[in-house]
This record gives sequence, structure tokens and C-alpha cells, in this order.
Amino acid sequence: MKKYFKFAMMALAIGFGFTACDVETDEEPGGTNVQNLAGHWLVTVDIVDQSGTVLYEDPYGMGEIDVFTYNTTANDTDKMWISDMGNFWQFTMKIPCDVNTMTFSCPEMDYDAEGTGKAIITNGKVLLGAAKNLHGMPNDSIVFDISFNDDNPAYGYIYRMSGQKYTGFYE
Repeated sequence: MKKYFKFAMMALAIGFGFTACDVETDEEPGGTNVQNLAGHWLVTVDIVDQSGTVLYEDPYGMGEIDVFTYNTTANDTDKMWISDMGNFWQFTMKIPCDVNTMTFSCPEMDYDAEGTGKAIITNGKVLLGAAKNLHGMPNDSIVFDISFNDDNPAYGYIYRMSGQKYTGFYE
């Protein structure tokens, strides 16, 4: 009797295994509305003047840092999040963007949850295929200028963050 019970349970488990693989819908998964602007970026931080001329390359000796751009929970077509995840100034902001022109910027707005600091982003753009990784393959690049109201008032620097999309491969 145990033998028949084990056989029946095994047949039942196999039957459930086949039905679990059935396709429920014919819909293809899609991306987000800002998918061409979104990504994990490896950027360097330089200090620039008002005209965009680089004054100091990597002034804090950080090398490449991670910056992330991603969609909003509402999947807006004209807004995205940008964050350094605490790697530089600990900023996270929901900013206006234009997917058609691949640009983004924002007037002075809070850059942290506490509202203790404000930042301005200008000249933000993503250039598809404009960068080359160390292996010579095309890659997307990002560049934007950001300034913070709580920076040392004697300096009031404009920081240029520029780099390329993280590929997941060792460079």
C-alpha cells in the first residue's frame, strides 16, 4: 500500500510541476518610461567654474563613485530619481527630465529627506553610445553639474559629475 501511495504522490508532484510552467499571459515585459535615462553610473567628480572649465580634477581623490538614476513609483514620463547613495554628498532627488532630448535638470530643491540642504542640477544629459569602455565597446555616458547650498560658502563650488554606465564587467 505504501508503494502505491508513494507512486501516486510522485505522479501528483510531477503533474503540478508541468502546470507551473504554463504561460499565464501573452504580454511581454516592458521597461519604464525613463529607461533610457536610468542606470547605474560610474562617475568622477570635478570642480568647474561658471563657464564649465574644469578647475580641479577629482579634488577629493575619490576616483569613480556610483550614481544611480531610476524611475519613480508612478512611472512618470517627466520625472526620475537621481542619487549618489551616500557616495559623495548623500543626495537623493526626484528631478524633472525629458526622455525625448535625454536631458535633466532641476531648480534649487531639497536633496535629502530632512530638507536640511538644497541642490541645483544643470546641464544634465545622457548620451547613448557616446562613451567607450576599456575594451573599446560603446557605452552610454552621463554628465551633469550640481551645486549645494550647504557647501563651504567661501567656495560655493559647482561639481561636474561625468562618467559612463556600469557594465558589470571588470574594467
